[in-house]
Amino acid sequence: MRRLFALVVAVVASAVLLTACDGVAPALACKVDADSPDLIKDRVAAGIADCTPQAWSVGDGAAAKGLPGLKLDCLGGKEGAALADVHGPAIINFWASNCGPCRKEMPALQKFYETYGSQIAVVGVNYLDTYPGAAIDLAHQSGVTYPSLADGCGDLQNTKAKLPGVLPFFLFVAPDGTVSPPHPGGVTSVAQIVAMVKDTLGIDLQAPVAP
Repeated sequence: MRRLFALVVAVVASAVLLTACDGVAPALACKVDADSPDLIKDRVAAGIADCTPQAWSVGDGAAAKGLPGLKLDCLGGKEGAALADVHGPAIINFWASNCGPCRKEMPALQKFYETYGSQIAVVGVNYLDTYPGAAIDLAHQSGVTYPSLADGCGDLQNTKAKLPGVLPFFLFVAPDGTVSPPHPGGVTSVAQIVAMVKDTLGIDLQAPVAP
């Protein structure tokens, strides 16, 4: 009996460690509530935008082609959305609170959002993260205000979406709805993100003119 118990503990511990920055799914009985009243209050207090239809589009671009229509919860919000609801041009960033490179990347992505968010939508996906409270705390600490969907149990893995096994990563949606192959994350500057937008979407973002 002791051997069996030790084996179970070892397997669970290994699974927890593997979800730090790779795409190993949580336990089969996974249930993550990312939109509880307490989490909604935490999101509002942190100044993070809610998941509204306006968050998925900055213009009249087409909806993302080929992305799943599976509705995801909003991280700390009442209304979720599907990745297929995102309209181009847009950046979709997959991240988790227990991912070191994600932590380093988020401040740069926030600065990009503040500078270019009127030209290209920025959407987060808190992915394979079973601690939504920790995710909101990290976003708050990083100064993040762009909205995030939540797929704590990795339901997207049961769709036709071909997602990488390592976090963080980006998907880029063109104005015509075409979605680029996943692009590795780990950026540390706004300039890097601007360059990725140019390389993947062919869009020259214009920095706003100071008043």
